[in-house]
Amino acid sequence: MQTLVIYDIPDDKIRNKISEACKDYGLTRIQYSAFLGDINHNRRDELRQRLRRTLGKKEGNIQIYPLCDKDIKLKCEIVNTGEKK
Repeated sequence: MQTLVIYDIPDDKIRNKISEACKDYGLTRIQYSAFLGDINHNRRDELRQRLRRTLGKKEGNIQIYPLCDKDIKLKCEIVNTGEKK
């Protein structure tokens, strides 16, 4: 199942550790503080525990969303490079 992880963490060191954990679990960065990828329930739970341990008592907000295939197919992406034509 696709999993979306988004986070807002002010501490650079912790934020980098969170992004590395997401990469370790095969997630792909889709925005600066957002990762998406296909992981099963057990791996998602392992990731959740790792992220919780990594954040510890530091300030931050990590959200993990399992997304079904039906919802992923409804995804809409709007990209603007900012270049004038």
